[in-house]
Amino acid sequence: MEYRPDLIVEKDDEVYPPSDDSILLIGSFDVKEGERILEIGCGSGIVSMHCVLYGGVVTCGDINEKAVALTKKNMKLNSLYASVVETDVYSGVNSRFNTIIFNLPYLPVNEKGKLAKAWSGGEDGLGPLPKLLYGAPSHLLPGGRIIVVVSSLMDQEALRSILEGFEVRTLAELPLFFEELSVLEIIP
Repeated sequence: MEYRPDLIVEKDDEVYPPSDDSILLIGSFDVKEGERILEIGCGSGIVSMHCVLYGGVVTCGDINEKAVALTKKNMKLNSLYASVVETDVYSGVNSRFNTIIFNLPYLPVNEKGKLAKAWSGGEDGLGPLPKLLYGAPSHLLPGGRIIVVVSSLMDQEALRSILEGFEVRTLAELPLFFEELSVLEIIP
């Protein structure tokens, strides 16, 4: 997909704003017309809005109720539609999808608070990645994929270990001042 800076994106101080990782994620993969997509951790809704624009049938959610409200607002401001739910990874999500997307909380920190959940991935930086991967088979359609953003700051040995047994392909990379971000496509 191509990033569309012309979209209207309201912000909220308690919701993760569109950032370099969001733009990297958007530009790293394509969406097919009618593709069933689940975005977990939707934040402002920027990634889900792009998926809808490019023909996806989108369900998205966030653990932060303010993010859920903001995503609904941003969808409406852009005359787009997605099913938006409050969720902790898969809670309350009962459908199956072609693609599951998650711009993970990948920083190896243990910060507390609703907004901190957007970046605080715990001591190893894996955050909810294990829960995402282990729950994927019951939420993916045959041939489905998972797309996540990871960071060089994560515990790389723990990351390699959790990805063992999956088919993994790097879709995009972005070197930044203090880390390198990568978008991975993971096939169970």
